[in-house]
Amino acid sequence: MKNSLKYIALAIIGTLVSCKDEVQKPKVIYDGANKTSVVAKTDSTQVEVADLPVQMTGTNYLIHPVGDLRVFEKGTKSRYGSSSVNDVSFTISNLGEFEITGYLQNLKFQKVDSDSIRPLTDKPALILTATYLKSVADKTQNQVMVYTLADADTNKDGKIDSSDIKTLYLSSISGENFTKVSEDFQELIDWSLIESKNRLYFRTIEDTNQNGQFDKNDVLHYNYIDLASKKWEVKSYKPI
Repeated sequence: MKNSLKYIALAIIGTLVSCKDEVQKPKVIYDGANKTSVVAKTDSTQVEVADLPVQMTGTNYLIHPVGDLRVFEKGTKSRYGSSSVNDVSFTISNLGEFEITGYLQNLKFQKVDSDSIRPLTDKPALILTATYLKSVADKTQNQVMVYTLADADTNKDGKIDSSDIKTLYLSSISGENFTKVSEDFQELIDWSLIESKNRLYFRTIEDTNQNGQFDKNDVLHYNYIDLASKKWEVKSYKPI
């Protein structure tokens, strides 16, 4: 009985240590040149699919979400044998009124009077959200898309996924002028549109002590962009 309790205690300790290690896994790993790992564009084990196109209200472009085919394990056993039965989902994105969300490899843009389709980017990325700023377009005629995404293998595990640093990008509604507006190695916290000023405000955090984590000991940066201008100049401000 004592031995059984001993083994159970050791198992619990091992689990806690494992969980602790997982929580403390660095989101960014630095090298001497402060560079990220190179990730291949194509993963041969994944099957790329596209959802049906989306047209944001008031625009002349179709947006095609592109991502990897997702396979979900049902968790049930087949009648003969022990293999599990899998479900395949051909839907890779979710659609809000003016926003596309998901774990997307790319977005492709097509003008409504054209058969030509162009990609947002030719580099590896994981696009989490793509938001059309309709209110800005109504006021300024500037049709702007805002993206949150991971664009580099910052933790050097050989892939770009949600464990890497999240960044902020802008583009026009055509997918052109795809521009990174947050700084390299700064984690995007959030962004907000102030319609009365046509400004996009956003916060990032910099791992100033380079311990691989973003915490209370690091520095917050406060920025905004005037969306009435087509230059998308990032300006810092200090609310505290």
